[in-house]
Amino acid sequence: MRYDLHNEQGATGQMKDDQFTQAANWDFPVSVKYAPGRLAEVGALCLTAGCRKPLIVTDRLTAKLPFVEILRGHLAAAGLSHGTFSDVSPNPTDVEVVVGKAAFLAGGHDSIIALGGGSGMDAGKAISLVLNSPRDLWDFDYNVTPPAELGKDDFVPLLCVPTTAGTGAETESTAMITDTKRGIKGCVWHPAQKPFAALLDPELTVGLPRNLTAWTGCDALTHAIEAYIVPSFHPMCDGIALQALGMIYRALPKTLDNPTSIPARGAMLTGSCLAGVAFLKGLGMVHAISHMVGAEFDTQHGLTNAILLPIVLRFNASSIGPKIAPMCQAMGLDGTDFETFYAAVCGLLDQCGIPRSLAEIGVTANRVDSIAAKAMTDTAAGTNPRPFDLQEVTALIHQALTHAR
Repeated sequence: MRYDLHNEQGATGQMKDDQFTQAANWDFPVSVKYAPGRLAEVGALCLTAGCRKPLIVTDRLTAKLPFVEILRGHLAAAGLSHGTFSDVSPNPTDVEVVVGKAAFLAGGHDSIIALGGGSGMDAGKAISLVLNSPRDLWDFDYNVTPPAELGKDDFVPLLCVPTTAGTGAETESTAMITDTKRGIKGCVWHPAQKPFAALLDPELTVGLPRNLTAWTGCDALTHAIEAYIVPSFHPMCDGIALQALGMIYRALPKTLDNPTSIPARGAMLTGSCLAGVAFLKGLGMVHAISHMVGAEFDTQHGLTNAILLPIVLRFNASSIGPKIAPMCQAMGLDGTDFETFYAAVCGLLDQCGIPRSLAEIGVTANRVDSIAAKAMTDTAAGTNPRPFDLQEVTALIHQALTHAR
């Protein structure tokens, strides 16, 4: 039976460009505020949430961009004093979280604005977890029972403002942080800590360089695909993942061709947010490996995902048969078989200029065993549609060193 995503915009979930130039509010899974230029509302949002002295947390590169000063101006216009913490790496570390906590306390701040791509938002969210608790950051590890004594009122208000269309991290407290002692990337969170709002302003992504537009877009693409093929029963996340996949597949080439297009940037930012909601269902082997490659070689996460996606799709092909046709149809492809789907994904990666091997981004063979062993411990390994063992993941990484697609 054919699976179609019909809505008032037409088949396969396509939306009209002018919808991405209009304002919209969504209240699932948190309050989401979308519109071009909506950064101007940041002061009012903070005041409504009771924030009087927020700390902007972002990464070193984002801190130098013009919209950070614009954000500061909006906060000042609303009568809010504020500070900025930007000592954050592309792959944030637990040490940086400790330094950020100290900066928050020293400045007498009462809330956090997590600004940026994955690094800025992850750092901001991780800092928010430990501010009012003597607990260590890794007590909030996703793989352990969260501290039961902490409730919603024990966490400071948190506002997330994404500046890339990739990570989709703006609607949850989950944060990927490098554990400097174990040399792994781990996920921290608490179910009672959620952003009071996510502010999606596609104008913030317009100046993103082509390579980062491509890499972060491929991150969102990977989120949508991996979330959908997780085998557990979650029809809500499945529907969201398919909608995200269709948006991203169509909008990413348009964004690369016309980087100032607000409709294209808006579709990417919306698709990224949807994909981030969908992967509450789980992720898979791409992320299990990519997290640990990032921990060992400090690689850009979306780029690493993009390199690994094709070879992992091949590995999973025998276990995702019923999922292929809906994905093909969401993407608007003519065929509904695996080869059609695989070719379309690889074609998009080619358009994005994604390398065809891990070696091209500096990954070396002498670290494969370490990466593979750590990947087996990643949360995403347990939700991959095809179970794998250490020998299989090691062999796959060795192959990806020279030929990932």
